[in-house]
Amino acid sequence: MRARARDRRVYLGSHPLLFALLAAGRRRPVLRLGGTLLVNDASAYAAALTGLALDRTAEGTTGGAASRLTGGDLLFDQYGDDHRRTRRGIGDALSAAGVARLRPVWTEVLERGLAPLADGGRVDLVPVVTELAGATTAALLGLSLDGVTLAGAARAAAAAAARSHLPGPGRRRAAHRARAATDRLSALVAPAGGADAGLAVMLAVAAVNTTVAALPRAAAWTADADLWGYAHSPALPAELLRVTAPTPLLPRVAAAAGHLPTPAGGCPVRAGDRLLLIARHAAGAHRHDPDPAAPAPAGVAQLVFGIGPHACPGAGLARAQLTDLLRALAPLRPVVVRARADRRAALPGWRALTVRATCG
Repeated sequence: MRARARDRRVYLGSHPLLFALLAAGRRRPVLRLGGTLLVNDASAYAAALTGLALDRTAEGTTGGAASRLTGGDLLFDQYGDDHRRTRRGIGDALSAAGVARLRPVWTEVLERGLAPLADGGRVDLVPVVTELAGATTAALLGLSLDGVTLAGAARAAAAAAARSHLPGPGRRRAAHRARAATDRLSALVAPAGGADAGLAVMLAVAAVNTTVAALPRAAAWTADADLWGYAHSPALPAELLRVTAPTPLLPRVAAAAGHLPTPAGGCPVRAGDRLLLIARHAAGAHRHDPDPAAPAPAGVAQLVFGIGPHACPGAGLARAQLTDLLRALAPLRPVVVRARADRRAALPGWRALTVRATCG
């Protein structure tokens, strides 16, 4: 219970309104609130992503935010041949061979960043993972840029963009700050401009922010639940990512009328309905703790990365990075000595997560 209680603090500390929204309708497969549908059921979640016509540039969606911030045709809002071509290129870069090429980048960061633990020191995992994420992303994009600089810019851009979508006064000022933060990131990842500048910005934002959100939370859960004995099990990273769900919901908008299946017979969808697809509920994260001895089916664990033609292509990279982090920590069996939620980050995560070794 300690692991779940601590992870709950991530939501309560950094995104309390989000946590309340997620908890409000989780007992209902699909809950309609006016023109918004909260989708919790795995079958309805899958049907929404694969069976509904979606407006991928609508205000308040991932694609809409990407398009407005970068002003370009991005992976999120492409269709047909353009979408398939872009996905193929990213898929090649993040294939098993691509991940193997990137692995030395993050293992060097882990070896250096975690070294003080073996000498009895304490390590804050957040800056270590931040550098890991930035260095890996720089290598993925072919940039001669240090990881800390790139990760800082990507996190600032995502946080500013998230704040610009919050209701209340000051939205115009927040939107201006989001634009400025994105321009700074764009200058780093694509100083010469070009057709791929917007895509590079979004890859940097997605790769850095999901990694910094996911890996420290997964490590904290492993420490609190004492799962270090499973560190070499391939089931543990998938189970941890299923439960921590670094992107807990996917906002979408229906482009046409449709239907979502539910145990009670289904729910109609109207054109223009806003869909909040709750990934953590679809994957059972709110009900079932990570259990590497009896893991959820692979198809269920995959739900936190989406499914279908718009599923996250970085799932394999995320699992590989988490695997290496857990295996580096396992011989030391660290415990958490300090944890502070990040109230400004775009995704629920820790601002600080300090650990110390109990073995070694």
